Amino acid sequence: MPASADDGRDRGRHHQAYSKVVLGDIQNNSPGRDDYSNRSLNGEWVEVTNTGRRAVNLDGWTLSDRDGNRYRFDDLRLAGRAKVRVHTGRGRDTRTDVYQDRRNYIWSNYSDKATLRDDRGRTVDTESWGRDRDHLNGDRGHRR
Repeated sequence: MPASADDGRDRGRHHQAYSKVVLGDIQNNSPGRDDYSNRSLNGEWVEVTNTGRRAVNLDGWTLSDRDGNRYRFDDLRLAGRAKVRVHTGRGRDTRTDVYQDRRNYIWSNYSDKATLRDDRGRTVDTESWGRDRDHLNGDRGHRR
């Protein structure tokens, strides 16, 4: 279920006012069985949304989780009022979907934090979820 949906989980957001680029919906739990298939891995994704009118070059921007897994955007220009989904698995990058090419799940079902940073390493937006969103403990609830 996307993070923006009201699923009863405690979520936290932190957005820097200088950026028109924000985290959008997050589907941290892929639908169906967690069988590590590429289809299942790609069911896990994070949307990055440009809320402004002008295009933004995301080259060098990063998206990371609490464990330090990091995806680096390469040569992607996000049009104004557009969004791109960052999928966990493998695939062919387009303007609307990019792929981390991973073979394991990234986002915890229970508690985690997505962090978007610009090409200078400044935090642009974060979103956390889980039972203790500010001080996550070692039990991340990954499917293993």
